[in-house]
Amino acid sequence: MVEERSAPALYAGPVIDAHHHVWDLRLGKHPWLRPGEQVPHRYGDYESIKQDYLPADLIADAAQQNLVATVYMEAEWDPADALGETAWVAGQSQATGLPGAMAAQAWLDADDAADLIAAQAAHPLVRSIRHKPGGPRSPEEVAQGVPTLMSDSRWQAGYARLARHGLHFELQTPWWNLPEAVALAERHPETLVVINHSGVLLDHRPETLRGWRDAMSLAAGRPNMVVKASGLCVEKAGWLLEANRGIVLDMVGMFGADRVMFGSNFPVDRMYIGYAELLHAYRQILAPLDAAQQRAVFHDTAARVYAPAPIRPGAGA
Repeated sequence: MVEERSAPALYAGPVIDAHHHVWDLRLGKHPWLRPGEQVPHRYGDYESIKQDYLPADLIADAAQQNLVATVYMEAEWDPADALGETAWVAGQSQATGLPGAMAAQAWLDADDAADLIAAQAAHPLVRSIRHKPGGPRSPEEVAQGVPTLMSDSRWQAGYARLARHGLHFELQTPWWNLPEAVALAERHPETLVVINHSGVLLDHRPETLRGWRDAMSLAAGRPNMVVKASGLCVEKAGWLLEANRGIVLDMVGMFGADRVMFGSNFPVDRMYIGYAELLHAYRQILAPLDAAQQRAVFHDTAARVYAPAPIRPGAGA
């Protein structure tokens, strides 16, 4: 008689969403979300997310998913008013209990970078800074020597100030720029680099995955680099369970579960997948891991990195 093995139990413990946005478009503070505006986006046409998305909307999307805390990611608010975004998010947090921590905006090469970083760090919610470094649009441009802002001396001077204020750096850049980021992390070992969106994969072609694995393996060798398992939709294709299974498990294998954290990227990923469906997919993928590893990805890593305040009971009601 052949013994039947039961399927692994899916994770049912507490969840911290380490990467989401909220916005009120009536404020007119998000240039890329204004009517008639379309900037290049790796997910394609994003017209469907041009609507208000407030803490109550996220709470409703995540109903019955054991979401206990969240981390807000700056949403390309008007850079002339970066502190205005922080104040608005803080107001939402005070009123609703969400988010419990945030990553703020600061352009590290701006004339006022030093003052802005200090002011952002003074807000109780702020744990980190994001400034997308731009640069090469393909591995071929990397080979041609095209740099990102990470190699600019003025930008690096701003980056060096993060450690003085105990701030992390949120890195959103395609995987082919990770070697440059690793060099930056080596020069500044005191600053934690949080790789956003799984290293930004644009497709699942074999050559892409080979290059991504090499770059992520290099990043995993730096103890001051961690990664968010997030942003894994592909333009037109959506969020593909089988294609993303190996990607997520590779990240855990390379970095260790205690350096990987779940992020929904809502409402942007809402273009292709619902919140419950997204979490169910991650739970299926991570089910073969032991309980401690699963809890690390869904909760403990983000709790350690961001220490977000918990969502208050009744928030969003």
